[in-house]
Amino acid sequence: MTPSSPQAPHAAAREAPGAGAFGARLFIALQHLLPQHGLSRLVHRITRSRTPLLKNALIGSFVRGFRPEMDGACEPEPLNYPSFNEFFTRPLAPGARAIDRDARAVASPVDGSVSQIGYLDGHSIIQAKGRTYQLDALLGARAPWVERLAGGAFATLYLAPRNYHRIHMPLAGQLRGVWYAPGRLFSVNETTTGAVPGLFARNERVVCAFETAAGLPFTLVLVGALFVGSIATVWHGEITPCRPRQARELPIIGSPSLGKGEEMGRFNMGSTVVMLFPPGSVSWDRELAAGSRIRMGQRLGLLLRQ
Repeated sequence: MTPSSPQAPHAAAREAPGAGAFGARLFIALQHLLPQHGLSRLVHRITRSRTPLLKNALIGSFVRGFRPEMDGACEPEPLNYPSFNEFFTRPLAPGARAIDRDARAVASPVDGSVSQIGYLDGHSIIQAKGRTYQLDALLGARAPWVERLAGGAFATLYLAPRNYHRIHMPLAGQLRGVWYAPGRLFSVNETTTGAVPGLFARNERVVCAFETAAGLPFTLVLVGALFVGSIATVWHGEITPCRPRQARELPIIGSPSLGKGEEMGRFNMGSTVVMLFPPGSVSWDRELAAGSRIRMGQRLGLLLRQ
């Protein structure tokens, strides 16, 4: 690749909703009416059940409906997991994914597909064809980070139900800030991203801000979604669901850092990651476009400066 320059419930499924424009409108309208957080808390509880009959029914239904990718999983037999959530967030066996070790390579933090990829127009980020949203809204108006990343590069990466659902580091970096931004829990499937204004900045999210050893800033924004009421990081454990749902900074003890490819978080269910880099720092692979399938560790682009 060549770089270019500047049926367990699951909301993130591109396989849903029903066919046709009417089905899409109905699906969007229903999401506005649903008690999103209440339903997500219910799913949170059910998917952690260790009752064999329930958890096996959930896993079996999910496997039949979505045919999850089990290649590389530490435990390849779905029913051997003690709960649905442990199956869904299954770890990979060592060496199951090849991490691009070129120091300039930006590695994919997830298995999934590209929702959008490109460069910000000032503070404006492409959400879907004909629809944009604002960087300061996405980052919860954290002015220093907004100004460092405005006009830079972004990649919005979608995790489908079948995918591996842990999130890894695209570059080696030191954690400089983590904050929680409350919001709604709309689905993040293709239908909803094309219809709900400012979707990624409206949904609940956890923002993790990093710097490389050379001082290059970048962020991973972990976006929640309907039935995805639980986001965790390796530093803080489970951050959502939380009460009260109020914006807050999370404490950082010491100066934690992770190498490229190391796990930094996970979705308990699944959703979307938005990566952000400053202006003139990244050249994305020109073969990547909306819909491109990606694997954790593969090269998405190259650093132009470190």
